[in-house]
Amino acid sequence: MHNQRRRRLTSKYSLPLAITATTALGAALLGTAAASGAVSPLSQASGGSPFAPGCNGAAQRGTINVGTEVEPWVDVNPTSAQNLIGVYQQDRISSGGANGQGTSYSIDGGDTWIQNPASWPEFGRCQGAAPGSIGDYERVTDPWVSFGPDGVAYQQALSFNDTRNLANAILVSRSFDGGQTWDAPKAQIVDTDPHVFNDKNSITADPHVAGYAYGVWDRLVFPTERAGGVSYLTTAAYRGPTYFSRTTDGGDSWQTKKIFDPGRNDQTIGNLIAVTGEGDLVNGMVVFRNDNGVGRQGGFVSVLRSANKGASWSGEIPVARLGAVGVSDPRDGAPVRTGDIIPSIATDERAGQDAVYMVWQDARWTGFQRDQIAFAKSTDGGRTWSRPVRINAVESTQAFTPVIDVDDAGNIAVTYHDFRFDSAADTPLRTDVWVLRSSDGGQHWSEERVTPTSFDMRNAPVARGFFVGDYIGMANAGQTFTSFFVQTGATAPSADAFSARVTAPFPPATITPEPAPAGVTAAQFPIQRGKPTPR
Repeated sequence: MHNQRRRRLTSKYSLPLAITATTALGAALLGTAAASGAVSPLSQASGGSPFAPGCNGAAQRGTINVGTEVEPWVDVNPTSAQNLIGVYQQDRISSGGANGQGTSYSIDGGDTWIQNPASWPEFGRCQGAAPGSIGDYERVTDPWVSFGPDGVAYQQALSFNDTRNLANAILVSRSFDGGQTWDAPKAQIVDTDPHVFNDKNSITADPHVAGYAYGVWDRLVFPTERAGGVSYLTTAAYRGPTYFSRTTDGGDSWQTKKIFDPGRNDQTIGNLIAVTGEGDLVNGMVVFRNDNGVGRQGGFVSVLRSANKGASWSGEIPVARLGAVGVSDPRDGAPVRTGDIIPSIATDERAGQDAVYMVWQDARWTGFQRDQIAFAKSTDGGRTWSRPVRINAVESTQAFTPVIDVDDAGNIAVTYHDFRFDSAADTPLRTDVWVLRSSDGGQHWSEERVTPTSFDMRNAPVARGFFVGDYIGMANAGQTFTSFFVQTGATAPSADAFSARVTAPFPPATITPEPAPAGVTAAQFPIQRGKPTPR
């Protein structure tokens, strides 16, 4: 997808691969508009597959899209602003997960990225895990990484089997050298019961207390039908509580417990913890209710709070109803799989600050015809919330998969995708990445284009729709944000992770948020059917 040929690693244990910044993106990309001077040239962070064919340890269902990298996340080392770690699914599989979890690190602020597959955590068979070891799984998914204030990085993955049994686990590995090497994984939870599946995990190192880190995910518990393969998607009598795992000794040990259960036939998803400047934990999530016994059927963006580092938690605090309708190709209605049920949460981590912000996909502004980017804020640590507003610039197109972050000065940035340059008459599905920025707590926003030219979403691997990830990454150092996302190449399927820096000073704000429309009733909001299990 670059002017230089894509480098493909052909052996499991290759020498480190340096991937350099790129400004000319070649015929793989479409459109002509250039990014603002405040946005750096794109830097490619991933390369070809390092895995040998058949490395999973058993034959796999579905199509293995070798050389595709999707669902990226990133963090910046607080002890060294030039050091970043990005993670992503490596070799996406159409029926769920990937061959493994790729890791890239940078020591020059994201100008170049280095891959060293020989040092990647042994989260699965393809990543070198031996039979019978803690990482003895066929597939890996839901990549996540987070730095502590001491520079220790925690990388988390969901590892699972798809054919030989239905065992799955949430695993964590640490790096003490900025992502160059990783230690043997430890388990936050292991489930061998075929009726149980852990999903959509995330990990957050406490930014204020070295050695403290928090993992969170939903744990789906099904009746016996799950053992038959896929009937768990429609069966009744399941539960999907939130599970929480904490370390207080730098990851030497983890203590795991259930912290919220919405009840029978209901579940949470997209759990992610952010830590306020006052040290409180706020877990953002979506809660799906399939029963209507209390008049609350449907999806809700909600939070949980802990004022004691996760020792105890509040009950559910609703933020807003979820009004996402999903994304599709404007030309033929083909599904585009996005973060429509995965909200993003961020806090102002400065000492004494208690602001919390959330973004998610929502279509209430378009009569539930097109997803937009919704924003809500709390000024009291997540206890109460503003009404949601729309913050994306172009209402006439679908906008999706937002991620939010707050820098060291309290400025907010939101990275997201839209189709504003696409035409239903085009063969490509022209897709772009944008960054919104606010320096006044979300009252006004500026916008800049991150992708200098559009990419074709139709070239993405297919996993219940064209797929580049249920989420994307963003991190900051000082007043510099780094967006970490996936774009496709010239052929299908293709997908690589890229980064771009977005720097201050902010341009003049031109976007005033649009309030939620009046008169929208609960009955108008979409209801999620079945059990969301993105993998």
